[in-house]
Amino acid sequence: MAVRHYTLDFCLSAPGDCATIPEGLQSVFQEQEMTGTVHNTEGRGYLATFIGKNGRFAVLRVHPHGLVTVDLQSCEGEDQSQVNDLLNALEEKMKVLLHSNIKRTKRLPALLRGAGVDRYWPTADGRLVEYDIDQVVYERDSPYQNIKILHSEQFGNILILNGDVNLAESDLPYTRAIMGSGKEDYAGKEVLILGGGDGGILCEAVKLKPKMVTMVEIDQMVIDGCRQHLRGTCGDVLDRLKGDCYEVLVEDCVPVLKKFAEEGKMFDYVINDLTAVPISTAPEEDSMWEFLRLILDLSIKVLQPSGKYFTQGNCANLTEALSLYEEQLGRLCCPVEFSKEVVCVPSYMELWVFYTVWKK
Repeated sequence: MAVRHYTLDFCLSAPGDCATIPEGLQSVFQEQEMTGTVHNTEGRGYLATFIGKNGRFAVLRVHPHGLVTVDLQSCEGEDQSQVNDLLNALEEKMKVLLHSNIKRTKRLPALLRGAGVDRYWPTADGRLVEYDIDQVVYERDSPYQNIKILHSEQFGNILILNGDVNLAESDLPYTRAIMGSGKEDYAGKEVLILGGGDGGILCEAVKLKPKMVTMVEIDQMVIDGCRQHLRGTCGDVLDRLKGDCYEVLVEDCVPVLKKFAEEGKMFDYVINDLTAVPISTAPEEDSMWEFLRLILDLSIKVLQPSGKYFTQGNCANLTEALSLYEEQLGRLCCPVEFSKEVVCVPSYMELWVFYTVWKK
């Protein structure tokens, strides 16, 4: 059974009496049939825990620097009106006890922990986002990654790979941005998509009457899940791996790129939808940076002299990581220039950076 976690914070204008505050609040907990235990904090404020017969559990902490926090847990099936009554009573009692010493009161929405459907996913820069997810529609572990497709009332079905939000049915702005934001003429052109197993780029590309689109996606299970549950993004293009003007190769893109380079096969557009720019320069990320450099070099080798390479970057807040990526662009097999665009991707709930790269 899931647990709801409530938080109530009081920021004080000046430190309060650590003993007076809990003594004054204890009666509120007693009215809810919660018994308390005081814990020794060795002079660092005040800490008490309160336990109710129904399993309700609360932690009261008075910090010596002028912060009072209440953390309350209750089972998901418990009467929420009783919980709200308790929090309201604590808030009113604090106002009586401290009068004008309360600078700010903050009560956050309850955090639902241990639920069957996970609604909480972090942004790229580490902020926690709660989605209106109500159903898991697809979940598999492929040889490469964990694949989830979750349903959101606001964003439609959302593809999540290894815990990262990848694309939702609402996210046409992402697809448009990684294709050049409507500024490019794809008619009669050779297009290469790296990754893109959700089918969004492929679906939009074939509408533009290209000569041929080649998509290289390593994970058949991503394709299978999106073909069935992300049709608002991919339409019907994933129903077949080969169409009149496209072909999907279920392979690792690195040997495919090397083969194309050896054969002299060239593309007017290369669209890299494999992975975001690493957010760290830590040693464990070195292999990811090496992979990105390899993909960049190989992509430039198969790009026509007048062609363009498109890729996602990362969250606009991750300026250091983006700068490191731009440094890599100066180390390729031939000189390149680039531009970037910042786009709001609906389901990401953050601004995202996209790059266009071309040969000098």
